[in-house]
Amino acid sequence: MYNPLAQELNGMLEKSNSHVFEMLSELGKSMYFPKGILSQGAEANQKAHKFNATVGIATEHGSPMYLGVIQENLSAYEPKDLYPYAPPAGKPALRKVWKEKMLQENPSLAGKSFGLPIVTNALTHGLSIVADLFADAGDVLIVPDKFWGNYSLTFNIRRGSKTVVYPLFTEQNTFNAKALEDAILSCKDSGKAIVLLNFPNNPTGYTPSAAEGEEIVAAVKRGAEAGIDVVVITDDAYFGLFFEEHSLKESLFGSFVGLHPRVLPIKIDGATKEEYVWGFRVGFITYGVEDAEAQAALEKKTMGIIRGTISNCSHPAQTMILKALEAPAFDKQKEEKYQTMKARANRVKDILDSGKYDDAFVYYPFNSGYFMCLQLKTVDAEALRLHLLDQYGVGTISLGKTDLRIAFSCVELGDIDELFELIYKGVKDLEQA
Repeated sequence: MYNPLAQELNGMLEKSNSHVFEMLSELGKSMYFPKGILSQGAEANQKAHKFNATVGIATEHGSPMYLGVIQENLSAYEPKDLYPYAPPAGKPALRKVWKEKMLQENPSLAGKSFGLPIVTNALTHGLSIVADLFADAGDVLIVPDKFWGNYSLTFNIRRGSKTVVYPLFTEQNTFNAKALEDAILSCKDSGKAIVLLNFPNNPTGYTPSAAEGEEIVAAVKRGAEAGIDVVVITDDAYFGLFFEEHSLKESLFGSFVGLHPRVLPIKIDGATKEEYVWGFRVGFITYGVEDAEAQAALEKKTMGIIRGTISNCSHPAQTMILKALEAPAFDKQKEEKYQTMKARANRVKDILDSGKYDDAFVYYPFNSGYFMCLQLKTVDAEALRLHLLDQYGVGTISLGKTDLRIAFSCVELGDIDELFELIYKGVKDLEQA
């Protein structure tokens, strides 16, 4: 039997959208946000005007207690924005600013209702929350054959789901929307599918065109029309790093919101890679349900997961991200970094399009993000990875037998030519061995 608070949230979801309730895992149905210390502390913050003896932090002189050797390195920030616990759902001002940013960058969200972003400890944490709430043992996770390996840990190992893989590209090197649709429709008997879309894609650096985006949305809709409850997750880790005109410039999340009652869109994004603050670990999870009661129920369940695992996310990191987003120089500085990344991606493409290395490798389509992926023609990817590392001091990532991922994000523009020359040399070494 579920806790009464969980039953209340479940009832809210059943009333607003029974399909969303059915998508929940058993853990998701059991989850709630407790009316314990945190909720009592929140009441005290509002009403305890004389003494507030509720929160487990130390204070003095009306401010959080702190050590001078720490504060002297953070003197640009008020102690109240650094040392107390952040709310379980995140700093309210940051959540508001991030939603405004989403609306500005995703025109397809205009006029649509969706939840307020909830702060996570970066994107992996957001994905693990989704897995906890929506993935039971045996549930199907649908991903392309080029996917980030951590999805397997998060969904398969932790939650017992099984992965159905479809080819990312057609023979014409376009997004394989038909294969995605077939994978979704293969879940007809179970009635549930979890679709994970990651654009720009890791490892290939591919983002679909607008027309391909429409095909993806149509594929998901046809699955829902066939009676399948579809949890569709957009992993937008590298959002904004779109380097070519023909690719989508916004998240498909906006197109999924309001698409069909059986479709639950969930956006996972964050400052981690968008704002180049990997170690800050600030991400967001946003639910694309239009009903306010359903939004509230999913937020409370998410807060329950956060409370029961990490309690809350880093307050200093949230404060620093908020201040950065509000800074007048933010847009200019971000544009400068974007141009640096674009120049590196363009140089990679120029080198590979020259045909100089075609006898050794070709590349999968890429137009965005941090990465690109080579398809090796004559040697094993892992053997080449080890050879490059041992003989030339070059680090790459092998994926399967033929694929080698290159992170141009961490190679200076002036070094890219040499990088590919060494990779080619490594291939020739192995061919002659």
